[in-house]
Amino acid sequence: MKIELLTTFLEVSRTLHFRIASESLFITQSAVSARIKLLEGELGVLLFDRSQKNLKLTSEGHRLIKHANELIFMWQKTKQDVGVADNTSEQLAIGSIMSIWDIILHKWLYKLHCNKHDLGLLTNTNSPIELRRSVLNGVIDIAFLFDTPFVDELITEKVATVPLHLVSTTEHLNIHQQTLSEYVMVDYGESVNAQHIRAFQDTVTARHYMSQPSVALDFILEAGGCAYMPMQLAYKHIQDKRLFLVKDAPVYSREIFAIYLARSQKKTLVEEAIQFFPEVS
Repeated sequence: MKIELLTTFLEVSRTLHFRIASESLFITQSAVSARIKLLEGELGVLLFDRSQKNLKLTSEGHRLIKHANELIFMWQKTKQDVGVADNTSEQLAIGSIMSIWDIILHKWLYKLHCNKHDLGLLTNTNSPIELRRSVLNGVIDIAFLFDTPFVDELITEKVATVPLHLVSTTEHLNIHQQTLSEYVMVDYGESVNAQHIRAFQDTVTARHYMSQPSVALDFILEAGGCAYMPMQLAYKHIQDKRLFLVKDAPVYSREIFAIYLARSQKKTLVEEAIQFFPEVS
């Protein structure tokens, strides 16, 4: 099976439109249609329901999305590993949920790049369940999660503590005031959410709910409002007086963990990479 068939399938599944997918892939619409038909022929199933005006994924198409992403990632990993540059002797496949990338991993990647000149990096984003499975299957070498999995084959190491502060685009707000309008609740996982609900159930009602800190941050900077933000993301905007700490608001924290195989061939490399995180409390 050719990888371009899978990349074409993923683009059509994203856009649900052959023409728009063809423009994104810089190929003709007929080529997109031909690739999808070829893929369906190889699999022996229909991936899209074409009977209605609007294109829809079949149940088989929905199931293929996960496998297609994994196969493409593995192909990228294989190409980098086999066709590695002369000055690159090692490769590290890294996975994380999106919000952790936003909060802390960008700077860590830069440190790795600057300090490990012979290291090639390959990154991926997925759900916690899929990340754990990918580590166990050897698809990725290290993954970052908010919650620790209890699996004997995995080593779990705390790499960071993320302080969460209530910030607002309005200055001089107090948590005891009833003026916390346009409040955006960000999903930081069950433990933080439970604490938040207990503390604010009688005082603050969220107007919006968002799963990504970076999305919520961009939103309140543009539209105004307040939200709990990782200090790593909010600090610059506080310094620039675009955001302000809400007085007397409780401060929460979220721990970030690295997981990797205990018997991984790259265990030493992973442990070296983790050392580029600052010391955690």
